[in-house]
Amino acid sequence: MASLEVTGKLFEVFDEQQVTDSFRKREFILEMLDGNYTQHVKFQMTQDRCAAIDQFSVGDELKVSFNLTGRRYVNPEGKVLYFTNLNAWRLERSSAAGDVPPPPDSYNSGGGGGQDDADDLPF
Repeated sequence: MASLEVTGKLFEVFDEQQVTDSFRKREFILEMLDGNYTQHVKFQMTQDRCAAIDQFSVGDELKVSFNLTGRRYVNPEGKVLYFTNLNAWRLERSSAAGDVPPPPDSYNSGGGGGQDDADDLPF
């Protein structure tokens, strides 16, 4: 199974849930931009990782490392259901500003960024 990473803003954190005697989970929502659209994606942390989200606040920019998992379930009536989970296993602070490249003028090694710098081109 491949590990994936995404960055976004922590939008909401839910309380821990004791699903069975031996399984607990905690879900959270990450807000991510997808072109012109905002996506709200639900992740879960399980077992001992549930408390990892406590060090962050709603609005923090995070990098989430996670695994994509799925399973098939046949309910008591015989209906087949499929579940998909995004299982987060690491959370790190991320700076949205750090992910944005500098303005085009700063790529110019001439330093000035002005129009006259174009005359220094070798062709």
